[in-house]
Amino acid sequence: MTHHRLALGAHGEELAARHLVAAGMVLLDRNWRCEAGELDLVLRDGDVLVVCEVKTRSSAAYGSPFEAVTPAKLGRLRRLGARWMTEHRLRVEHVRIDMVGVLCPRTGPAEVEHVAGIG
Repeated sequence: MTHHRLALGAHGEELAARHLVAAGMVLLDRNWRCEAGELDLVLRDGDVLVVCEVKTRSSAAYGSPFEAVTPAKLGRLRRLGARWMTEHRLRVEHVRIDMVGVLCPRTGPAEVEHVAGIG
């Protein structure tokens, strides 16, 4: 992956984290990794644990960031969320998978869209 794409992704994750914290969520973890994959953001929204996938694009030329999350990706996020809870010895009744799409055009402000409960 190119340096530009890595930087764009990191910028998008930062914007997403700020947006969600400003909305009242508590950031618990960021870029958590294990051999099975990575979770972009893990947050608490009241008594709900939120696993959040962040997709950042510089334009919509290749589709919306939301089109990048497939049923297979949702399954992986569910498994990774369960693994995160096990490793952190955390038990919660409700887990939600959210997505934040970030569009960062070359000029103008970034657009951040949060969708709660994508799967």
